[in-house]
Amino acid sequence: MLTFRHVTVTFGGIRAINDLSFEVPKGVIYSLIGPNGAGKTTVFNCISRFYTPMSGEIVFNGEDLNKYKPHQVIRKGIARSFQNVELFKKMTVMDNLLTGYHPRMKKNIVSIALNLPANRASERNAVRKAHEVLELLNISHLAGEEVSNLSFGYQKMVDIGRAMMADPKMILLDEPVAGMNPVETERISHLIVQLKKEMGYTVLLIEHDMSLVMKVSDYVTVMNFGEKIAEGQPKEVQNDPAVIEAYLGEVDSFVKTS
Repeated sequence: MLTFRHVTVTFGGIRAINDLSFEVPKGVIYSLIGPNGAGKTTVFNCISRFYTPMSGEIVFNGEDLNKYKPHQVIRKGIARSFQNVELFKKMTVMDNLLTGYHPRMKKNIVSIALNLPANRASERNAVRKAHEVLELLNISHLAGEEVSNLSFGYQKMVDIGRAMMADPKMILLDEPVAGMNPVETERISHLIVQLKKEMGYTVLLIEHDMSLVMKVSDYVTVMNFGEKIAEGQPKEVQNDPAVIEAYLGEVDSFVKTS
């Protein structure tokens, strides 16, 4: 579904990504892991078209993403959550979710201005979808709550829910359990599996919680200093000497996770 081919990204004289290649099959949970500064979020920013690679190709469902603008990527079927939650803090949970439906709405100025039946039907579909997402996230009781009043864990869930509103083919999750307590982490872990099994999404995941990564992932690519140092199924990657060396001092219990 997604292919990186020899992608290199530079910032001044620094190579954030160096000749990176990997392939994400359809219908899997694929994790990108590595120490801080490995270049993982830069990968997401390239897919989202916030950054343009110096060289290489990024192909999604046979199309070169480099020729599209950021607002066009979501219409191709890619949505994302953010490491640092980017929500409209003074809007309600429901209204934040509805903004995620915007790319799916058929926009006609006359229909909107006159509030014609087609426009009202589109708005009803958006609200119905939002209620479905809220129910799946088990936060229906927060629909009318202002986002600024929510805990960080709940804000993360709203951020993921907004990405789900676009009904993407692939969803990018950037450290979805960062800052969460064990109960919230377990809830998100279950949700990630649901996204694949029940919603049919392909999930590309960045996460520092190795226990979660090893539990939910079908495939893992490990990065260090912008380069791929290992890839494969979780157990294979977990015991790779290069991976263990990269994580020394970063995640002491890496080899003990299951």
